[in-house]
Amino acid sequence: QVQLVESGGGLVQPGGSLRLSCAASGNIFSIRSRAWYRQAPGKERELVAAISSTGTTNYADSVKGRFTISRDYAKNTVYLRMNSLKPEDTAVYYCNAITVIRDYWGQGTQVTVSS
Repeated sequence: QVQLVESGGGLVQPGGSLRLSCAASGNIFSIRSRAWYRQAPGKERELVAAISSTGTTNYADSVKGRFTISRDYAKNTVYLRMNSLKPEDTAVYYCNAITVIRDYWGQGTQVTVSS
């Protein structure tokens, strides 16, 4: 089992920045890749950014150049740095961890971009 706990969400003005954190515990050695997803009201959950065990990253086109995913192996934590936030980035952001057997999800953290 893997447990994921997110933090760092909140209310921010357009153009502002936030950093989300996702700490993993439990069978962390089974984790292969990590990712962030988001789900806005009335929309399906979508991939925002992912990072593999080798450090390879990929991003949704809508966040390229503004968001950065990073991974701290010593702290078993993955981060999502979000710059130049837009109202359309408003969503619940979910942390994801992929193991050989299954995916694990965090509880989600709300990000609201509004003036």
